[in-house]
Amino acid sequence: MRALSVGIALLPLLLSPVAAIAQETVLVAGVEATRVVIAPPQTELARIIKMGLGEAYFGATKGSRAYGEAQKLYFFYGSRHFEPLWLTQDSSGKVAFSASASKILDLFRKAEFEGFRPTDYLTPALDVTAAGSDPASLAALETAFSAAAVKYAQDAYGGRVAPTEVNPLWTVTPKRINAADLLVKLAASPAPDQVLLDLSPKGREFVALRSALARFYDGSVVDAAVSIPEGPLLKPGTKDERVTLLRQRLDVSEPDIPETAGAEATADITYDEPLVLAVQAFQESLGLTPDGVIGPATVAALNGGSATTREDIIANMERWRWEPADYGDFHVAVNIPEFRLVVMDRGQLHYTTRVVVGTPKNQTPVFSDEIEGPAGARVPFPQYFLAGMIAAGVVSTKFTSLATTISIERSEGLLKRLAGTPLPRASYFMGKIVLAAVTSAIQAAIILAIGAALYDVTLPTDPALWAV
Repeated sequence: MRALSVGIALLPLLLSPVAAIAQETVLVAGVEATRVVIAPPQTELARIIKMGLGEAYFGATKGSRAYGEAQKLYFFYGSRHFEPLWLTQDSSGKVAFSASASKILDLFRKAEFEGFRPTDYLTPALDVTAAGSDPASLAALETAFSAAAVKYAQDAYGGRVAPTEVNPLWTVTPKRINAADLLVKLAASPAPDQVLLDLSPKGREFVALRSALARFYDGSVVDAAVSIPEGPLLKPGTKDERVTLLRQRLDVSEPDIPETAGAEATADITYDEPLVLAVQAFQESLGLTPDGVIGPATVAALNGGSATTREDIIANMERWRWEPADYGDFHVAVNIPEFRLVVMDRGQLHYTTRVVVGTPKNQTPVFSDEIEGPAGARVPFPQYFLAGMIAAGVVSTKFTSLATTISIERSEGLLKRLAGTPLPRASYFMGKIVLAAVTSAIQAAIILAIGAALYDVTLPTDPALWAV
């Protein structure tokens, strides 16, 4: 069936400023067509918005991504007479942010709980008071608000930084948000702030990181602003100048100074029991031996060497945003720091093994991609090892035995006796090679037959697939 696009401009009399459907499928003389509803602007502000959107739409190269997004925005605002989405006007003519915009502004103010900076979104361009009643300023405010919402959405969905900017070997393809589709969803939703929140990863790892970050803002965790200098091993009962810093770092009160001590009394720097208990609790929380002895490992942890900081959490939240939104029911993942590969099948661990990873000089590339193969194909577990078993059999029983038998025949003088016969030397070696090839083929056929009969290994039916 043929399809065509029809553009219609309706009179203000026929459409209200309420959002309408910008595109709908209709039948024209039996031909399926897409009707585009573009309602004319009814206010000076709407006219300016239309002008700006039109310049972006008609100025973009047709077929490009920018053209597609500009077209969706033009159609979207066109269905609502190009009236602003984020601004509203009361009976006195005063312009303010709409209820939907206010919800998003509240989300911007709480951006730090998502690992973002609120100032990245709450820019001076979002000052509705400064815009006043000037149509051009209000149109710029509308555009700026849409840009801030899209920026927040992109940061939440795909991260703020491209992976390759951090490390050229991190070739993870950044996820991109569709700005036009996003604004349509925000306009249609009674809870646009939740639409933006739902763009963040939903995996348990990211949720745990978000909860850990929240504890830095509710007072549960205090950043390690105090640095503990290195020094000799500090054991309970000993005196050390670092004790004062340790008490500050672990929030342990100083011992009371007796009133009879006089004005020249100094702070007690004894590593006493309250401080020892605090150190032991700190060590236990990090998996260190809770012996209360402060050595290099504990000092490093106190200074953030292995303790989790706010910056660590935010960086890991960013990296999770680079990951695919859905790994699929069946996926393979390599945990580089853990030297481990896992195969997951419908949320269950199917297989795991230790793997070799790169070094700081020759690093393991970081990427995410789909494993190519027939749609819905699964590789049975025995088939992982089939090719390796055949290769090991050929190497061990053919090449090794071939080298061994020739050496034995040479040491026993068989080669010298063969030299006195009419048999060409090349025939001897060709016979060995043919024998190895024939027995290798027979051995491979036996292994394949056992795999197919006993372990449900599926053999290729296409001759071309045997080559791969």
